[in-house]
Amino acid sequence: MASPAPEVFATEAAQTMVDDGNGGAPVHVEPELWGLAPFQIVSISMLVLLLFAFFGAKVHKSLGAGIDGKIAAIKDQLEEAKQLRAEAEALRQEYADKIAGAEKDAEAMLANAQHEADAILEKAEADSKAMVERRKRMAEDKIAAAEREAVEDVRNRAVNAATTASRKLIADKHDAEADKVLADQVIAGI
Repeated sequence: MASPAPEVFATEAAQTMVDDGNGGAPVHVEPELWGLAPFQIVSISMLVLLLFAFFGAKVHKSLGAGIDGKIAAIKDQLEEAKQLRAEAEALRQEYADKIAGAEKDAEAMLANAQHEADAILEKAEADSKAMVERRKRMAEDKIAAAEREAVEDVRNRAVNAATTASRKLIADKHDAEADKVLADQVIAGI
């Protein structure tokens, strides 16, 4: 058996070449995009690229200026933050110094209060000793006064008793003759 002969398939491009009158000779068909040839697409792309570069440069400048502005603002904020940090450090140091000074003042006040308390205690002891001495002297003076009054009272009672007894003795033992003798003695003594 004999093998059949290969079949030749007619393509559309081959039919186009035959129809265009090339007599079946191969013709190179250029690809097209939106009805434009490749050189036209390249020309339009270059024009778009040049327009983008021209206007994009201005956009780049405005974008750069905006970014530069942001950078400057951030630098300003960083400087301000540095200044605030320095101020905060200074305030922290100032308050640390104040706290240390307050602690020293508190220690000094405590020592001064202790000294004053000791002085007040010594003064109170001295005052109480002086008051005890004064009261002791006052008691001694009262006792001495009471003794003087008692002695005076005893003397007065003794004098009264002696006077009463001497009156009684004189009245009992002294009569008119004794008065006469006594009167003669007094007259003779003058």
